[in-house]
Amino acid sequence: MTELLFLKLGGSLITDKTGVEAVRADVLARLAQEIQQARLARPDLQIVLGHGSGSFGHVAGARHGTRQGVHTAGQWRGFVEVSAAALRLNRLVVEALLAAGVAAISFAPSASVQCADGRITAIACHPIEQALEAGLLPVTHGDVVFDTVRGGTIVSTEEVMMALVAEGLRPSWLLLAGETEGVYDLHGQIIPHISATTFPQVEAALGGSRGADVTGGMVTKVQGMLALTAQFPSLSVRLFSGLQPETLYRALCQPDADGGTAISQAASPITDN
Repeated sequence: MTELLFLKLGGSLITDKTGVEAVRADVLARLAQEIQQARLARPDLQIVLGHGSGSFGHVAGARHGTRQGVHTAGQWRGFVEVSAAALRLNRLVVEALLAAGVAAISFAPSASVQCADGRITAIACHPIEQALEAGLLPVTHGDVVFDTVRGGTIVSTEEVMMALVAEGLRPSWLLLAGETEGVYDLHGQIIPHISATTFPQVEAALGGSRGADVTGGMVTKVQGMLALTAQFPSLSVRLFSGLQPETLYRALCQPDADGGTAISQAASPITDN
């Protein structure tokens, strides 16, 4: 039996979001190695990888206001500049995976997603399913997409992944690797688990994000994950830091182990280990 996991490498993890197109090459190379090590340790493991745009697409997107809509010639010029920036980072991610021995292949949302007023209405899922069946690792990312109302817009990596789940892919876990160790409360302590019941108690503690981010900060992220787990109760989410060596490897090998912040509809998705 295979197990499908969705993994997102946050833009804040693989780039310096306070800079402009500043990739953390050493971090990216290590993460790629840990993904390969996990695949070797778990032959049953299938992974769909997404990554944020960090200091690449977010900077360009904020400058052009692309998420709000694209209509004029100048805005369409900005649309393709955002696309080019996102693809530059995507190429670096795929190349790092290939260098680590991972058979990775890129799927750009701009060529596979349709939106209506900022919401994904269609996504091509079958090519990703075929890639998984072939033993490949599909890689997607936040990107510009065409929109029947706004002309063009930007979709986040999480939105793309949620659309893939809605279309029929069924991961057991969505692992969100960022630069922070989880979701923090007002006292600076990591919240081990968030559910729809406990979210109102922790909402005030959730801030935005460091650096440019045109797709929302932590509140938006947690709300989206709660909505996703409400729709698909068998799915659990974990937020954790990928900055510490071996953390990603351990999360891929044993996603239900303790650490970071878990988000689920159940009382707790954490098993006793």
